[in-house]
Amino acid sequence: MAEDEPQTIHEIEVDVANLYREEIFTDLRVASIRKLVPIQPDGSPDASRPALFTGQTTLMSAAGPLPVQCPIEASTLEEAARMFPDAIRQAVERLVEEARELQRREASRIVVPGAMPIPDLKGGPHGGMGGPGGGLIR
Repeated sequence: MAEDEPQTIHEIEVDVANLYREEIFTDLRVASIRKLVPIQPDGSPDASRPALFTGQTTLMSAAGPLPVQCPIEASTLEEAARMFPDAIRQAVERLVEEARELQRREASRIVVPGAMPIPDLKGGPHGGMGGPGGGLIR
């Protein structure tokens, strides 16, 4: 089954060859670093795969709190903590650029007459474009 195909409830399986233990580290101010430690099916560490790090923080914006999450290419917690500010900064830059791109798309969107809903031309008591007799004016 391809990864993008939806699974039914009877097809759900745990990929025991790809298990991770999750550890969360925080400075209790702005930084949360999530470490995914690869493990064997019995729970013991799997040294054949690298740990994965993710940075998380919440920034205040004019629209309110903005959660930001990003991968951190690090091999140790110390390295992840050192790389955290730059990784978050890059993630915010990507978010801003994506927002600008969405604004550009919306601003340049052309309304095609065929895409507009066709008005009710029958007239009558519920509106439309007909005259007093309820028929279409030709």
